[in-house]
Amino acid sequence: MVELWVKEQLKGIKLYPKTDFINPQIEKALKTEPSKTGGKGANYPDIKCFLSSTDGDIPVMIEVKGTKDALVKLNTESNVPDNLTKKGEPNFTNIAKYAVNGAVHYANAIMRHTTYKEVLAIGVNGYKDSLENIIYEVSVWYLSRKNLFYPKKVAQYSDISFLQPTHQHTLLELIANIDLTEEEIEKLKSSLEDDIERKLKDLNQKMQDELQIVVNQRVQLVTGLIMAGLGVKNEDGTIKVHPLREDELRGDMDAENNDGAVIMHKIKSYLKDKNLPTEKIDMIEGILNVVFKNSHLEVPINGESKLHTLYHDIKNNIIPFLTGELHNLDFTGRLFNVLNAWVDVPDGDKNDVVLTPRSVTELMANLCQVNKDSYVWDFATGSAGFLISAMHQMIADAQAKITSPEELRAKINHIKIEQLLGVEKLAEIYLLAVLNMILMKDGSANIIHSNSLTEFNGNYEQGKLKGKPFPADVFLLNPPYSAEGKGFVFVERAFKMMSKKGMAAVLIQENAGSGNGLPFTKNILVKNTLIASIKMPIDLFIGKSSVQTAIYVFEVGKPHAIESVVKFIDFSDDGYSRMNRKHSSQSVNLRDTNNARERYAEVVKLVRYGKGINDENLHYFQGTYIEDHITLNGNDWTFGQHKKIETIPTEEDFRKVVKEYLAWRISEVIKQEGGVGLGK
Repeated sequence: MVELWVKEQLKGIKLYPKTDFINPQIEKALKTEPSKTGGKGANYPDIKCFLSSTDGDIPVMIEVKGTKDALVKLNTESNVPDNLTKKGEPNFTNIAKYAVNGAVHYANAIMRHTTYKEVLAIGVNGYKDSLENIIYEVSVWYLSRKNLFYPKKVAQYSDISFLQPTHQHTLLELIANIDLTEEEIEKLKSSLEDDIERKLKDLNQKMQDELQIVVNQRVQLVTGLIMAGLGVKNEDGTIKVHPLREDELRGDMDAENNDGAVIMHKIKSYLKDKNLPTEKIDMIEGILNVVFKNSHLEVPINGESKLHTLYHDIKNNIIPFLTGELHNLDFTGRLFNVLNAWVDVPDGDKNDVVLTPRSVTELMANLCQVNKDSYVWDFATGSAGFLISAMHQMIADAQAKITSPEELRAKINHIKIEQLLGVEKLAEIYLLAVLNMILMKDGSANIIHSNSLTEFNGNYEQGKLKGKPFPADVFLLNPPYSAEGKGFVFVERAFKMMSKKGMAAVLIQENAGSGNGLPFTKNILVKNTLIASIKMPIDLFIGKSSVQTAIYVFEVGKPHAIESVVKFIDFSDDGYSRMNRKHSSQSVNLRDTNNARERYAEVVKLVRYGKGINDENLHYFQGTYIEDHITLNGNDWTFGQHKKIETIPTEEDFRKVVKEYLAWRISEVIKQEGGVGLGK
């Protein structure tokens, strides 16, 4: 009855009922996702149609129910359809039972597996009241790439007439102004990163158990297959390089057409059309040839190679995450963390391969006051987490200050191509950094595969600026702590190459500042100023490393004066609670339980401006913030060395001691008197 009511109101609009074919792209997407009950069957929305807009057709998925309280089930925390369990897996009970939840499930399938940029999900429910009158409910939700697939409620209606052509312009105006709030963006980033991590863990387990792919091939395989599956678009949205299709992997045996060769050809086309320097393409091709052409994974078994099997999973479960505007996700940082659990990095203890959490990379970029005109480099770049955080802040600053669209476009391109540079020695991690920056829209031009201590000389090494000095004025680093000076050898080398004055933030083992970083720490003070010393949580790298770290912040190019005031902050409590549950997601293992965002913001304010005239900048760090001086010896940089221990007793101390003494004395007297009485 409800479905007939809907169709009656939409007369004149081309409708596609449950089993009607709408178009190949949408039908394939609905078959790719698990059914609304969790099975392998296809998804069948009750009604499908299109909403016409100036930017193209918008698919509309309508799901109908006919039971009281069956319109929608919301997540109480985020106020969106509750389609995920606490473990982050699809909640098929809710998806099957509630109209909106089912419609959003279908819309998600279209967003993840088609080229459509937006979808409307409409839930319609009807039930009879005590007088046998039918009460209709209509709830409309909007999903888009610009909002990273996050379902946003458009409106609640009493009927479906808003879809009629005469009313569509009003609906289009409504959805045109739907954007995410900052809070929603943060929650979504966490949710998407958890989902990415879960899919990657499943993929990695399959490589281990079913495909039996050795650990030292996995990063290269996943990285290469993602490149092959992404494709390249022109600025007008037309396709320049088509993504690799599964049917192109036919299992041929000859060297020129086997699955490995086909994949490598697609990777090379992808890299070439991303305008990467020839040197970089050749280097990446050399690394990837080992796993795609010389590993026997291209050999078909029962008609299908392991490369084909692996690509099927990556295409359906990983690449959909990368087709939205994921500007704020350090995707390959998660990839590395998942795969690294299976990989024994050569000399892992010596290389200290631990990636810095995003909250810390963003903090350090903030501490260095990164802006649109900064030139940022990192001498142990890992998966490029520091550079990505810096890039986000540089672009945000440009967007806030540049009003010309064309000038802004040129500036953002300049930031990505010329204002970021990272050096990474390990081949697997270098690949991750390149992929990560490519996913950030072509910011990979200056990711260099090199040893920053012995091979890198401070110049651009690729492209039109090759051989010219990189004009760095911001240095961000989390070095290998086993290197000389606990890693301060990297800092000294970088500072010597920085011709301009600037800022630096270094996350390093804390005791490097209390003597273990000598002679580098002493040498650094000759031409650079220590601004702040921030003691970090001991469990910052829980499960990876348990060393006590600190962030040391410097003004580069200005000698440290003995009168300079240094800010010391005990940031041991940064507001996050950390756990190391192997099978839990990041949102479970890292939770904001004590105003983490506000604490990080206060640290930035304290480092930039101090405590203020009346301590107005001190809220969370009363008693754990100190302003003091250091010597020029480079061995007194830690918070503990400047913490004041009060040795003169106060009146309250005196009262406490007297009270405790009198209590003890009285108890002794009572014991003695009791003893005499008992003796009698």
